[in-house]
Amino acid sequence: MKKVFLMILGTAAFIAVVGYYTNGKPFQKPTTKEVKINNTAISVEMADTATKRAKGLSGRTELGNNSGMLFVIDPKDNEPIFWMKGMLVPIDIIWIKNNQIIQIGQNVPIPAPNTADKDLKLYKPSAPVDYVLEVNVGFTFKNNIKVGDKIN
Repeated sequence: MKKVFLMILGTAAFIAVVGYYTNGKPFQKPTTKEVKINNTAISVEMADTATKRAKGLSGRTELGNNSGMLFVIDPKDNEPIFWMKGMLVPIDIIWIKNNQIIQIGQNVPIPAPNTADKDLKLYKPSAPVDYVLEVNVGFTFKNNIKVGDKIN
């Protein structure tokens, strides 16, 4: 009887957690597309809504090889400010304007545990951008990606 009760309780907890994270909506696989920089193909999840942009890659414990997240920047906020709140993996940040890399933030570290929001470092492009691409730390160096490269 105790085992049955624990199984029911575990199932209810699982359903509650899934419901919380999906806001009662059915699970949807993230929209992915392929981006190419030089001859390097990158499978990217699209952060094309305010909710997706706000969450970003926070909470992820890993990021696959040749994968990342592409943030579609709203024209009203074309100099976005990023922070590493909730990030568990370091990244490179690629700032893109008119399908060309205008800036790269390499080796962006994760914050120390329990860092207050007010103490988190902010990352901002030096000029307006259309997209921001987050990839694994060291990706830009490993693939010889540099400012001026074109994005397809």
